[in-house]
Amino acid sequence: MKRIYITHCSREKDPEFEKSGEKVTPDRLYTSEGIQKFIKYCDEHSHYWAILSDHYGVVFKDEHIKWYDQPPDRVTEEGFATLLRSFITRLDFFDEIYFHHRPGETHPLFMRIVDAARAQGMKVIDFTDESMARGE
Repeated sequence: MKRIYITHCSREKDPEFEKSGEKVTPDRLYTSEGIQKFIKYCDEHSHYWAILSDHYGVVFKDEHIKWYDQPPDRVTEEGFATLLRSFITRLDFFDEIYFHHRPGETHPLFMRIVDAARAQGMKVIDFTDESMARGE
């Protein structure tokens, strides 16, 4: 069974990469405590992981992206359709998608994408900090 763990992006990014314009992997770009905790958990448990970016769509752990500044509130309906298409096409390979939503940080845009993917038959399972504490 092919499984992936995914969480959403955050506004906290390493400012060094804004200045340099260097493309880096998501573990280097995103600096929020919640994302770093998620990445550490996945790496310690050998789970393949990705980030759902409100700018790039699904970004796998080994992909390189540039620093960006795009709040989820600025995503248009056309942008939403593009992000949903990215979620569906890039994650279709996986049998189970564990979506980690971080309390107080998950913008409704990301839940809307997850709900729309579920409505299209994707098996997206909620994954929380409590799940990580239990080692699921």
